[in-house]
Amino acid sequence: MNSVSSSATASANNPITDKVLFAIDSDSKGHGVATVTVNNPDKHNAFDDDIISQLTQTFKTIAADESIRVMVLASTGKSFSAGADLSWMKRMASYNYEENLKDANALADMLYTLNFMPQTTIAQVQGAAFGGAVGLASCCDMVVASDKASFCLSEVKLGLIPATISPYVVSAIGLKASRRYFQTAERFSAAKAQQLGLVDEITTSEQLSAQVQQVITTLLANGPDAVKQAKQLAMDVAGRPINDQLIQETSQRIAAIRVSPEGQEGLTAFFDKRPANWQSS
Repeated sequence: MNSVSSSATASANNPITDKVLFAIDSDSKGHGVATVTVNNPDKHNAFDDDIISQLTQTFKTIAADESIRVMVLASTGKSFSAGADLSWMKRMASYNYEENLKDANALADMLYTLNFMPQTTIAQVQGAAFGGAVGLASCCDMVVASDKASFCLSEVKLGLIPATISPYVVSAIGLKASRRYFQTAERFSAAKAQQLGLVDEITTSEQLSAQVQQVITTLLANGPDAVKQAKQLAMDVAGRPINDQLIQETSQRIAAIRVSPEGQEGLTAFFDKRPANWQSS
């Protein structure tokens, strides 16, 4: 693959740093795989308002790029992320309600952007993921974790609550588990996280990148538009009653994609026993 790397572009009020790295790999078929890396290992990849702003902008840039099919969210060092940076939290403690609300809305915007990206998103979790980092993992379509990874919704230890991340965490691990871990702030293992539905695959630290690449290879073998529509389909039907409206809507969706250029190519390639035009020969 051809690779292009850069730090995340920042606004005038948010100077460019190397704490958020952004790279795109593209193959001969034009499949782009973006990797966004939080690069703040000295602070266990804790994030502050600047990193949140950079992540939000980077996610929006990727979401608007139709050549990118997959995004990997990773970090450097031993920890995936310790959640909120202590210096940032100290500043927030002195904020009034309106300032705190503005700050919370910025984090909420980042999480919303990540959760609803059209591309497939994969969290590569090598170590501890605390607080808001559990929210980041919950917003990704898939989570591949090292057997050394651990998770903790630690907010109540500080007299706080996991408010902005709560919709995504509840969606990932369910109401019953959320009621427990929101209140206890217990640290739980990758194996427990997999049992709860937060983690999809567990591997060794040495094989983590290779396992993520295997998932990417599987994804890129599938129809680009079909994958994007399949992600949206899952979100659109979740929790809805199976009634005439939903039945009609889903029937319309399959009929539309069957007659689409990609659907026609996929079906023709299957019956001709050849690779589809988005696959390697």
